[in-house]
Amino acid sequence: MKELTPTSIFVGLLVGIIMTAANLYLGLYAGLTVSASIPAVVLATGIYKGILRRNALYESNIVQTMASAGEALAAGIIFTVPALVIVGAWSDFKFWPTTLIATCGGLLGIIFMIPLRKVLIIDKKELTYPEGVACAQVLKASVEEDARGGFKNIILGLGYSGLVKLCSSGLAIATGSLEAATRIGRSTFGFGSESSLALLGVGYIVGLEVSALVFMGGAVIWLIAIPILSTGISNAHAMDIAWEVWATKGRYIGVGSMIVAGLWSLFSLRSSFVEAVKGILSKGSANQEQDIPKGLIIGTFLVNIVIIFFLYNSLIHHLGYSLLTTITMIAASFLFVAVSSYVVGLVGSSNNPVSGMTISALLGTSALFLVLGFKGESAIISTLGVAGVVCCAACAAGDCSQDLKTGHLIQASPRSQQIAQMLGVCVPALVIAPVLTLLHHAYGIGDGLKAPQATLFASLAKGIFGDGKLPYDMVVIGMIFGVVIIALDHTFLKQSKFRLHLMPLAVGMYLPVTLATPMFIAGIMKYFIAKKKDYKESEDNGVLISSGYVAGEALMGVIIAIFLYCNVDMSLSAPKALKDGLSIIFFIIGAAFLFKKSSKPA
Repeated sequence: MKELTPTSIFVGLLVGIIMTAANLYLGLYAGLTVSASIPAVVLATGIYKGILRRNALYESNIVQTMASAGEALAAGIIFTVPALVIVGAWSDFKFWPTTLIATCGGLLGIIFMIPLRKVLIIDKKELTYPEGVACAQVLKASVEEDARGGFKNIILGLGYSGLVKLCSSGLAIATGSLEAATRIGRSTFGFGSESSLALLGVGYIVGLEVSALVFMGGAVIWLIAIPILSTGISNAHAMDIAWEVWATKGRYIGVGSMIVAGLWSLFSLRSSFVEAVKGILSKGSANQEQDIPKGLIIGTFLVNIVIIFFLYNSLIHHLGYSLLTTITMIAASFLFVAVSSYVVGLVGSSNNPVSGMTISALLGTSALFLVLGFKGESAIISTLGVAGVVCCAACAAGDCSQDLKTGHLIQASPRSQQIAQMLGVCVPALVIAPVLTLLHHAYGIGDGLKAPQATLFASLAKGIFGDGKLPYDMVVIGMIFGVVIIALDHTFLKQSKFRLHLMPLAVGMYLPVTLATPMFIAGIMKYFIAKKKDYKESEDNGVLISSGYVAGEALMGVIIAIFLYCNVDMSLSAPKALKDGLSIIFFIIGAAFLFKKSSKPA
């Protein structure tokens, strides 16, 4: 059976690089990333059946394995590495340090997860790995049926969202968002919506529960907190007041809630720690001879550790601190890889609390360094360096688990998939630093691109080790709010279909509400479409259209960034009324097309 062929490797790496770039942009823009697995399957089967005129179940599986590995790597990087630029430790994204953090973190996630394959994916029947099962179903269906329709839907979504992004961010004949604010008495109320089709696609993919929680978080800040906190300000335009209060006070309530969410997720997973460690310590079986050789696993591990040690030393310039940082990173990575691999089997990759694990790793590392008297910029770099590798490892491990579940269901070779995953980490990692550099110079990471998790980690690291001054009163209010939400959820909603999960709620509190609005609109659309009796998620055209929307806008954002980096101005002059009108029309057309295509079977 053909799996690791030149065609599957080439297509897998190509799609992986595209999805890596797209998720870098999306994660910095909205604080969320989307899975590349199902779009990669459809693209692969469309190429094999539409162009090469043959079925290729196992080669298509290799393509999605590589693509999703790159996507997971992007998710790990955008949470942490941009924080080094935001705190000022780096003036720009250094190519080799960024690439090595991504590569070593991703490879550690894969090789730490491989010993868990039998006990978690084969033996533990209660671990369903929902995305892995869904991807296996789509793979089988795509081979049996004509996949050209799904391929066409992705391309249509990609082309239209790319065109809209060109009109707004490139030609400047449409606005990126519509917003308004007013003063009622002494209070300022602000609200609005981005006209982003990528956010519309994200909302459809994550569904109503997550998108509603993100929207609720935004509403708490913009419709309750900002009106209260703005009562003493009156010497500026209402919209300027709203943004100023959000930037200096409001979003830090979200920071406090995100810290509580991270710690709570870690506490909630205490039993998973035990199960995961038992899996690693359990004896091997004949099934494990299907994995890559143990010698290669051990060799890869040792090479990674040496590289990471010298990387940390080149950043910190202190052998003792570098050794301590490396040891801390190994222990944290081992722990959170086990947890991530176990948790995604229970709740899926979309609900994997990687942000919480990374916050916990950052706070634990910070506490250790403080006890040892390690302070200043070196401590900031060390702490964020540990968090970066741990986050990449946890993301890669969760993705690896889902892919191996898919392979197990279609009886693919684990060894071939593991090789594909390693390639899917090493090659896309090379584009991460250049893409981040382009985005930073074009839009400003932490400013134009909000980078919520990275900004959070930067604020924490600078507040703990540097001269950064957090508005601790707002952080404490957010922490109290988080505790109250957890108590309400576990007291009144434990048996309910809708749960008040704190992390997406806290992310919504940290982000501008304008980002949450299109997501919520798409979540409502998905809810009504999913209520149909004949609805099957594996046949949902909306996921493919939405994936196209995400990829198209993100890739056009990267292309426009290249022009901006080269000081090429493409903007045209147009009256504001025309810009606003075109934005509304583009968004309505995109939403209507998504709803219409989603209502039909794939």
